[in-house]
Amino acid sequence: MKKLMIYFLILLCAVFGSCKKFLTEYSQDEMRPSTTNDLAALMYSDAYPYSTRLDNLDLLTDDVQSNGLATTNGIPVANYVTPFNNGIAMFTFSPAMFDAGSIIPGGANLYENCYSKIKGCNVVLDQLANVSGTEQAKNLIKGQCLFLRSYYLFKLVTTYSLPYSGNGVNPETALGVPLILNSQIRDGGLTRPTLKQTYDQIEKDLLEAADLLKNNAIATTPYRIMAPAANAFLSRFYLLKGRNEDLDQVIRYAELVLAEKSTLTPLTSFFTANNAISGTGIFDPGNVEVLWVHGGNSRLDGTYFPTITGGSATPYSASQSLISLYEQGPNSSNYGDLRYQMYFTKNGSAPYASAKSSANSVGGSTGFRVSEVYLNRAEALIRRFILTGNDADRLKALADLNYLRSNRYDTRNTAYVPVSITDAQALLTFYQQERRREMALESNCRWQDIRRWAIPVTHSFTGADGVSTVYTLSANSLLYALPIPFNALNNNPDLSQNPK
Repeated sequence: MKKLMIYFLILLCAVFGSCKKFLTEYSQDEMRPSTTNDLAALMYSDAYPYSTRLDNLDLLTDDVQSNGLATTNGIPVANYVTPFNNGIAMFTFSPAMFDAGSIIPGGANLYENCYSKIKGCNVVLDQLANVSGTEQAKNLIKGQCLFLRSYYLFKLVTTYSLPYSGNGVNPETALGVPLILNSQIRDGGLTRPTLKQTYDQIEKDLLEAADLLKNNAIATTPYRIMAPAANAFLSRFYLLKGRNEDLDQVIRYAELVLAEKSTLTPLTSFFTANNAISGTGIFDPGNVEVLWVHGGNSRLDGTYFPTITGGSATPYSASQSLISLYEQGPNSSNYGDLRYQMYFTKNGSAPYASAKSSANSVGGSTGFRVSEVYLNRAEALIRRFILTGNDADRLKALADLNYLRSNRYDTRNTAYVPVSITDAQALLTFYQQERRREMALESNCRWQDIRRWAIPVTHSFTGADGVSTVYTLSANSLLYALPIPFNALNNNPDLSQNPK
């Protein structure tokens, strides 16, 4: 294979600064891919996320609590200090969290992480016409890159822009995020289009990707994007957009996924012979409900959740308000909601970080699962039931929720008891709690739900001195659009900062 990778060291330059002098040192003609195989290899390395962290916003939510900085003989636990400091600005809702001089952990800078991958997508897309190979191979590459570009843009717009259907938000005038749609290297800054223009581009890319993947993809591995993942993303996209007129689209794309892959994994299947719960995690690529997976196989994001030392409380952990939502069984013969046992790494018996992947997995900690698709459809059905009163929607939503729950509860010795709720608002509230239980500490899901449902968040932060201070993120806060990191603003002078 030709030396592709050197050519693509230039990727970050288009987003974060001028590259003219750097580019003159290389001959691009020597390093350009010539076949679809070359281009696919480049796509896998530079467009796919692999272990790039794209979901580090849990500290903004009510799913995480502060425990202070543990000490031993009056000295802070060494490997807790950096994670403690990393989380302070975000956990306390500081408007200066991404300013110059602030600590910006690598995984928290979604602006840099996503645009570097968007550049990889664009390089591959721009080279498609110049390589040899079948139309099917080219269309498959194009479908994957369009999916990935829309995936990163959606991460960006749901981080640095206000919610599309938020209170008082006009998508025609509210700011979106820069749309970088080709690999041309340019000097100077990039302006921000409107929120509507950004969403329209994401929708356009994603619809085309779904069509290309449907007609050209051959199922291989959950590490590669196929049509069910694209349809699951469309279901998520229309749900988070938040408009009543998109409810039918949420349902439509969820049902396209479920027509191909509808099976959920019973968590009882993770029991070992000696009655322990182990295994590889719900996101293991061998799990039948995984549609697309990426990320490493570590249980911990060491940025905020370090390895436990001596049983001491970690600086941040899963919150009591989250943990209290899981129904506990009376004993080991009936654990109740098995997500409490399986979805969290424990400090003793106390859950503190996500365990949706594990060191026993061959890799993967985030992406799309069938369970989310059921939740998306259930929400759209409930909201449609509220609007129309059509009881068939209520019953179908309950069927989705009960199927999910029946695969999450301990049914070895105790039968699952289905939930039956007739009141529309009570059903919506129950759904919101169920979504929080299933999607805990995954894919920034809770942060997106807080934004679109305008949920205020109160944090009690315990400092290194042991003193606690209360911080509140109000409903419809300006911080629903996080500040753009200072380095992006410095390198792109036409980029508008969000109000703080």
